[in-house]
This record gives sequence, C-alpha cells and structure tokens, in this order.
Amino acid sequence: MTDAPLFAGLKVIDCASFIAGPAAATILADHGADVIKIEPPGAGDPYRQLHTRPGTPNPGIDYAWLMDSRTKRGLALDLKSPGGRAVLERLVSQADVFVTNFPLPVRERLKLRYADFATKYPRLIYASLTAYGEAGPEADKTGFDTTAYWARSGLMDQVRADSAAMPARSVPGMGDHPTASALFGGIASALYRRERTGQGAEVRASLLNAGMWANSFLIQAVLCGGTIPPRLPRAQTLNALGNMYHTSDARWFIVAVVSEDRQWPQFAAAIGRPDLIADPRFATTQARRANATALMDICDTIFAANTLAHWRETLDRAGITFGPIGTTEEIAADEQALAVGALRPFENDSMLTVDSPFTIEGSPKTPPRRAPDIGQHSREILRDAGYTSSEITALMQSGAVAGK
Repeated sequence: MTDAPLFAGLKVIDCASFIAGPAAATILADHGADVIKIEPPGAGDPYRQLHTRPGTPNPGIDYAWLMDSRTKRGLALDLKSPGGRAVLERLVSQADVFVTNFPLPVRERLKLRYADFATKYPRLIYASLTAYGEAGPEADKTGFDTTAYWARSGLMDQVRADSAAMPARSVPGMGDHPTASALFGGIASALYRRERTGQGAEVRASLLNAGMWANSFLIQAVLCGGTIPPRLPRAQTLNALGNMYHTSDARWFIVAVVSEDRQWPQFAAAIGRPDLIADPRFATTQARRANATALMDICDTIFAANTLAHWRETLDRAGITFGPIGTTEEIAADEQALAVGALRPFENDSMLTVDSPFTIEGSPKTPPRRAPDIGQHSREILRDAGYTSSEITALMQSGAVAGK
C-alpha cells in the first residue's frame, strides 16, 4: 500500500505574487496540499509577465508561471470588493495555511494582516514573506531577490570575478527559491507546533534574512572582527587546488581539493605528473600556497590538452572532487538530475519541471500538474467552499469573482 503525500488534506491559500511566497506554496503542493492560487481578475498575477522581459528566454510558453504555480487551483478574486472579501473570509476559515507577500501597507488597507485573522481563525498558519522584514525603518519598503537578497546581503559584491570587476548580476529567482524553502520550513515547523498545541501562528521570512543566511560564512567573520580580503584575479590565485581550469573543448571546471595532505599525491598522479609530488615547490601545503601561481600554470597547460569528458573520467577515477561548470541548457538532459528526480515530468505530459529540493521516504509527492489559467478553477473552488450555483453566478456577475 502506498502512503499518501505528507500534506494530503492540507488546505492552503496562496494570496501572494511573483516568486518567493508562491514558491513556498508550490512546495506544499508538491507534497500533496490543496493550494488555491488567488489572482486579481483581468491580467492576473503580474508574475505572468516576467518571461516577456527583455533578455529572458522566449520559448512561447510562460515557463515562469508553469514552474512556480504548478499543481495549484486558480481563483480570480477581487479582494477590494465586498463580495470578494466575503469569499476570501470563507476560504480562510476553511484553510490551514495562508501565504502572502503583499507589502505591509497593502495588507493593512485590504485587512490581510495576521491580526485580521488570528482571533477568528486561531488554528491558521499565517505565512508572511517580506523584502526586509516587518520591523525597522525599511519594513514597508518593496524589494525583489536581486535587490534585497543578492545586493543588500553582500552576495552580489562577493561573487564578482575579482575586486576590480563589476558586481555580478543574479538571474531571476536565484534568491527567491532559497527564500521560499526557508518560508516553507517555517510553515512546516508551525504546523508541527499546531499538532502539539492546537494553536496557529504567524511565520515570517524575508529576502534580506535569507540572503544574509546564504552569506553567513563571511558575515560571521565580520561579526567576529575580521576583515574580508579582496578577491584576487585568477592569475593571482592563492590555491591552485581550489581553482577553475579550461579544457581543450573550451569548457571550464572547478577543482576543490580540501584534504590536500592526503589527496595531493592522488591529484598529481591523476594529471600525469607524479614527479610533482616530490617537487620542493609543491611538497607541502604551505609550499603549494607559496607557489600557487606556478602550480596553476602547470595545471593550465595539462588541463588544456584534453577535453572535459576526459578530465571527468580521469578525476572521478582518482577520487578528486571537482565540478564541471555546466550550462543551463545542459541540465535539461542531465543524467544525474533525472536519476534522482530533480527533474520530473508533468502529469500525463512529457514536459519536465524542476522538482522542489527534498523528498520524504514513504510519502510520495503529488505528480506535478500544469499551472492554472486565470480563474481556471473559480467555480470548482467556490462549490467546494459551499457556495450554491446561484450564489456563484451572482458573484461572477458582480465582478467579485472571474474565471471558469
């Protein structure tokens, strides 16, 4: 007998926009929750337009919406109308989790704050995602992952090629999805607490806090009084065994030999230069550091003489930790990603999607379904909530609800 998905029977309201908040709800949907995606009638969630921005891929499919709204049911609801508000209240009264990332002033204006729900629905888990947190001078400030997660946290400054290079730009969603995982973790923890106490809770996560957590290795160094040294150009490397190398077929890979004393002989033998083991310039870790550029020059010549495929096989066989610098195009057919289910097909569909980043033995995930059109499930959702056919027709005629 197959166990049910972990969150089967859980009812979730996704009253959020763009990526981090809705993506947390996507993880819940992946694990069996019934997630209702609320959008305004008309154009719907502005996130639907992100794939049309200059410089983004244009395969003729709204891939961003497909990814982050999969497996949800769609409801087009005018939250500003009395009828729309009444529908929302009924849905929230029946829900376990409410997710929002609306700016705090908008929540106050629309009465979507935790305080607006907590007394009436004491078991509700209210999941709040903000850019900069809910206190302090920037609590009301809007932000995206590129501004609040990457730029503000110091990550954008640190991942530049060297200290003289321009800060490196992030790609869309690069900080949103890790932040979504943090918000999901808070939701799951609050659900566990509710099982023990019977009480709901407000869960808070922010792009800033998640970005700082991602950069916490260096931030903690500063908090301990350290000074971060400038990132040097590759030509001035301090460690040839933690460096990037170029192959004969114009590919790059990165080597990460951490246990140098043990693995230096293996590395030297793997690249066909066992004579380097006894070379006094490289015989000890201290010597290799002092002569890092000389060792890098040797490795540059050796690695440039063969293909990436050759070095993958050679370094794997030697037990050397390394990573090919893959392209996004390659990942769609990555054998390892397919084997572990990081790429999964949509239900009854050959198209793949990127799975959320964990599985639970004995709790199968829900097969991903295509993301909904605007209001695709409006009538179905209202029927499930207890509305009669005549009531549903009246709500649609009033404009409070739209869709099918």
